[in-house]
Amino acid sequence: MKKRQFLLPLALVVFVAAGLSLSSHHGILPPAHAQDDESKKIVPYVPTPQEVVDKMLDMAQVKKGDVVYDLGSGDGRIVVTAARKYGVKAIGYEIDPQRIEESQKNIKKAGVERLVEIRQQDIRTVDLSGASVLTMYLLPEVNMMLRPNIWSQMKAGSRVVSHDFDMGDWKPVRTEHVKDSSGWEHTLYLWRVETKK
Repeated sequence: MKKRQFLLPLALVVFVAAGLSLSSHHGILPPAHAQDDESKKIVPYVPTPQEVVDKMLDMAQVKKGDVVYDLGSGDGRIVVTAARKYGVKAIGYEIDPQRIEESQKNIKKAGVERLVEIRQQDIRTVDLSGASVLTMYLLPEVNMMLRPNIWSQMKAGSRVVSHDFDMGDWKPVRTEHVKDSSGWEHTLYLWRVETKK
């Protein structure tokens, strides 16, 4: 089994047990006003390498007219790349004010303010009906939690790409393995939403 598969679950154990954000691992405790946001975090922040971002969007076959949603958008790299590379509208959903601030800086730096926005929202409450492409790097239990929303809200033909974690018994239409610049191997899964019967 790959070493990397143990990293994110271990980070989650530390994250939940200690009740801290990733920033607190660096000795900076969140301010009192951020406690509400802290309690809504359900995954730790682990950035997706750019090589993986590019492959996720390639697998989804992003095209003109698509709308990309990224759940747990971190510093905005997926939505920024989608807008810059494919010229599509992209919306990131993030709960951490620090990550949102980073996102806004990255959006401005890339010059894609017209196409990209970041919404501060619990990803479990997002209405997915406006997305034709959904990207995520969450955890297995969170993916499973989101399955009913994906199935009931997303239109037939919409694409879903998950970094490293599958959707239980939902069989992906495509699986890819990507090595990042440090040599870590990442697994990507693609599903297409089927017509509701």
